[in-house]
Amino acid sequence: MSSMWGNKIKISLFGESHGAGIGVVIDGLPSGMDIDMDKVLAMMSRRAPGRYSGSTSRKETDIPQVMSGLYHGKTTGTPLCAVIENTDTRSSDYEKTAMKPRPGHADLTGLARYGGANDPRGGGHFSARIMAGFTFAGAICRQILETKGVQIFSHIYSISDVEDVPYNPITIPEDVASKSFPVLDEEKGRQMQERIAEASRQLDSIGGIVECMATGFPAGLGRPIFGNIESRLSSILYGIPAVKGVEFGSGFEAARSCGSVNNDHPHFFDNGIRLLSNHAGGVEGGISNGMPILFRCAFKPTPSIAKAQDTVNLDEMKNDTIEIRGRHDACVVPRALPIVEAAAAICLLDIFEEG
Repeated sequence: MSSMWGNKIKISLFGESHGAGIGVVIDGLPSGMDIDMDKVLAMMSRRAPGRYSGSTSRKETDIPQVMSGLYHGKTTGTPLCAVIENTDTRSSDYEKTAMKPRPGHADLTGLARYGGANDPRGGGHFSARIMAGFTFAGAICRQILETKGVQIFSHIYSISDVEDVPYNPITIPEDVASKSFPVLDEEKGRQMQERIAEASRQLDSIGGIVECMATGFPAGLGRPIFGNIESRLSSILYGIPAVKGVEFGSGFEAARSCGSVNNDHPHFFDNGIRLLSNHAGGVEGGISNGMPILFRCAFKPTPSIAKAQDTVNLDEMKNDTIEIRGRHDACVVPRALPIVEAAAAICLLDIFEEG
């Protein structure tokens, strides 16, 4: 399985949703960097279930056991390995429907690729449960980036048809990470939560969009063509289960604009050259331009729903239906914010270390 990512900063994810545990190995970290584990745990807790209405009832403590790479609170420069125990698995939910591939999941593709040898319980290695280790890695990388003046922010941009206030693309945004529901407009947040609750009542699910911004990233980093910042960020963001779209800056709106509006015009200021707008999302020619790096990720509705859905029965080789009765989120977006931030942190630190 392709569960490794990175050039200078390399991460390797391991484990399955209902296995003994999950984890991550991070290679290439600079030595001697102070790591605040309380901050790491705080970021990981934002991904954990139970914080938002409509989230899964599965309870995992998500306390990482650091096996190597940290000593006296500092990175050693050798591979940093963390293991997270799975403590609340309920595999019986999946055994009842093991031979009925779940629509929207990787059950059929996993069967085609691995011939049935992979662990299918709870999605196995395809599960978003694996993102706990990913978030740990991002929390480590984030703290190193902060020593370089880089800050990462995110908020719920939309859920279903309800949109939050978008970030101002040229200023440092409000940090909503500590909010009970991470939006800029509280009324919009209330409406979003109503949409999630309604989907849950209907035994259904809904999707949404996360907007993320990195400030303080210097100009001149990244590479053109295939090694560009946008392609690198996209490649790690698409590793997050349920991500189905990524756009930078004005994104697809640029297709409805014109050059005179969409171009970001440079001007001299006391502190050097700055752009008057940020339609490009901080990246031009694949290289950072010194403006905030701004992007959005679209998340599909959670595929595990209790409504009856069409599928096939691989035991009886016939068409059938399935009702998924496990513990699942009605909307993954609120829990996805720290995962998106983790992806940004890992990728941007990798690019930073490349120079």
